Amino acid sequence: MKSARPPQPSSADACAGASCSQPTAPGFMAAVGLWLRDHAGLLRALQWGVVLVYAALLIVPACLDLPGDTARIWNNLTIFAQFVFWGIWWPFVLLSMVLFGRLWCGVLCPEGALSEWAAKKGLGRPIPRWMRWGGWPFVAFALTTIYGQLVSVYQYPKAALLVLGGSTVAAVIVGFIYTRGKRAWCRHLCPVNGVFGLLSKLAPMYYRVDEAAWKAASQDKTIPIQAVDCAPLQPLRHMQGGSGCHMCGRCSGHRDAIELSLRSPTEEVVKVAAKEADGWQTALIVYGLLGVAMGAFHWTMSPWFVAMKQAAAEWLVDRDILWLLDTEAPWWLLTHYPQHNDVFSWLDGAALISYVLATALVLGSGLLLCLAAGVRIAGPWRLQRLHHLAQSLIPLAGCGVFLGLSALTVTLLKAEGVPMFWANDARLLLLAGANLWSLWLGRAILARWCAGWRQALALLPLLAALALVDAAWGFMFWWW
Repeated sequence: MKSARPPQPSSADACAGASCSQPTAPGFMAAVGLWLRDHAGLLRALQWGVVLVYAALLIVPACLDLPGDTARIWNNLTIFAQFVFWGIWWPFVLLSMVLFGRLWCGVLCPEGALSEWAAKKGLGRPIPRWMRWGGWPFVAFALTTIYGQLVSVYQYPKAALLVLGGSTVAAVIVGFIYTRGKRAWCRHLCPVNGVFGLLSKLAPMYYRVDEAAWKAASQDKTIPIQAVDCAPLQPLRHMQGGSGCHMCGRCSGHRDAIELSLRSPTEEVVKVAAKEADGWQTALIVYGLLGVAMGAFHWTMSPWFVAMKQAAAEWLVDRDILWLLDTEAPWWLLTHYPQHNDVFSWLDGAALISYVLATALVLGSGLLLCLAAGVRIAGPWRLQRLHHLAQSLIPLAGCGVFLGLSALTVTLLKAEGVPMFWANDARLLLLAGANLWSLWLGRAILARWCAGWRQALALLPLLAALALVDAAWGFMFWWW
């Protein structure tokens, strides 16, 4: 005989108390999201302020003479701008992705603001098929990184104006031609869009979408619903992660179904990426962030690069092929600043490209082999599993780019007489933390496929992948 079910309170009884007489106050995170939504005008003004600062620091130094050997951060605008852009701006923009998601993109980015503004004034054409190609984040990142090295973008203001300013001009042009008031450039062509998307998967905050609440609000015809102006063109109803969201707050509270929320930093990588990860994201992680970027940071201090270039020069001289040693290439193609004894020959450019691509090929392929071995040990081979496990390397990849960019920060601060004896210890701690984070993500991903001894064995190739990356940084910071 079934036990009697206790009487359930009716909906009227349940709402008889004062707690149901008023709407429930939003939590702190949800309130922050609503504040961003309700202060859109203030945020737009802030964006235009960043645009002005960005333009001043980019354009003015390019119009000045190059600084002398005695120039320092606090007495020379060019050195100051170099420190702001490459010593503070870019490293900490990357860090902000891990902490706050793509809040930079939605609230502060000058390119995003200009592209959206141009799209409101422009032709409003639909986004073409070629722009939707999934390989642009990887290709744009790789080409921009290599070209930046060829023209010494970190060292010279004209090169910075060419690379960063050129990207901004392209963003405005794309915005003017395509969409009406949206950010087609940011969604498809921005050189760091893919990097930002990967790093933001680790952020502990995102806009949570309650699809049941969305459906209920859609069925209530008595409540007028205004469409959300989502600049990065996200599918809001089905948005699960934060990699494409610009965190601007415009959708906060929409249909009582979207709110800024906290989450585990493992959630998107372990759960959402199981279906969302793809080959282009894998390529960006292993061949881009851990390959091309590594080569770009390495070559300036690599004895292997010097030996390779010297061997090539001797080979060319022995065969009387001298035009490759010519140093008259224009500054916008290869570094050419003779007044600072800094000029690239065609051989320098070819050697640089070869070294970066070789580093990307060797390191990236080694990482892929390790990941593939881990997937196979964990169970039946599936390509999607390879792409998923590759996402576990995102913390180490992001940490590496931060370390590489902050190396200039350390160099500039040393020139100012700031004690930096602690820098290598801090680098070691950051690398150790990133390794542990990647290992934790890898373990959580493998736990979806296997357990016990098989899971432990599958972790071994992942450990080998981490060691391979660590060795590359070891050469740069400790062994060379």
